[in-house]
Amino acid sequence: MSKESRMNQKSGTLCLGVVGAGSLGYHHTRIARDLPGVQMQGFFEVRNDRAREVAEELRVRAAPSLHELLDRVDAVVVATPTSTHEEVAVQALERGVHVFIEKPIAPDLDAADRILEAADRGGALVQVGHVERFNDAVVAAQPYLDTPLFIESHRLAPFTERGTDVAVVLDLMIHDVDLVGSLVGSPVERIDATGVPILTPSVDIANARISYENGAVANLTASRVSLDRMRKLRIFQRSGYLSLDLANGTGEFLKLKEEIPALLPQGTTQAQGGGATDWSAAAQAVSARGLEALVERIPLQGDGEEPLRREQTSFVQAIQGQRDPAVSGREGREALAVALTIESKIMSHVADSRPTS
Repeated sequence: MSKESRMNQKSGTLCLGVVGAGSLGYHHTRIARDLPGVQMQGFFEVRNDRAREVAEELRVRAAPSLHELLDRVDAVVVATPTSTHEEVAVQALERGVHVFIEKPIAPDLDAADRILEAADRGGALVQVGHVERFNDAVVAAQPYLDTPLFIESHRLAPFTERGTDVAVVLDLMIHDVDLVGSLVGSPVERIDATGVPILTPSVDIANARISYENGAVANLTASRVSLDRMRKLRIFQRSGYLSLDLANGTGEFLKLKEEIPALLPQGTTQAQGGGATDWSAAAQAVSARGLEALVERIPLQGDGEEPLRREQTSFVQAIQGQRDPAVSGREGREALAVALTIESKIMSHVADSRPTS
């Protein structure tokens, strides 16, 4: 069945499928099943038992093969292990099928480049699944972002077997690599990193310091061997400080009050409203009344929409020409390049720190 005939039969409705029925694939299938403007054509999963289980639970068709599913769709979500992203995505893209690929786009840059080349040949769109850009807290913070100078992220999780086919940098930290890069909006200038393998042959806990060409600095920590979960982002800028709890989709903006002179050395003054304000007076006010004397607390709360649903909706809108891809294939490749550099720096550090005897 040709793509043109599919679209005609559905009166312009987008025919969508999902490849992979693991944890993320399950939720992609659940959401796509009910997404407006989408005709869900089913999913493909190589594990027959899992395919039957998901099909029965979600009442969605399990395709007998990848080729059969690709024959029925205009677009597909690739939610398979990272090592198979290239194989699945290239088959789809060369048919002209638009592809949403869960992060990371591929296990290495050569594979990522082959995916992008296939997209060019097939005239199809690629979007990469960096879902934190759609987090409620991040969406709510957007109106208050103003040239971040320093960003600190902590992404900690207990150990599970999921994702252990790659190091923690590609499994967890890459979320923050992409998110912070999108917030800073400047090329990377320097990367320093350290980390150690603990429970797997790969790195399980990592820290990276990224300096950007515009002067911004980010400090990223990721662990998959923690007792508790944490997904927090702190953003410092001249106008104040944003604290985001990505796990709960909430946060707050501690906005510097306009009558307070920001970032002035002690003893200098700043004219405001025809007068002058002494920074030492502001410091005394903070000592007397605490930080509340300097800042206005603005709670950040999104609309509660599921981030994965927002993400899928943006993919459909991009295909329909209503917007650019939220995270293009090129941006996904850039996040992968930074993550792989972090991983390389860590492995060099680990090798250098091993005993020589």
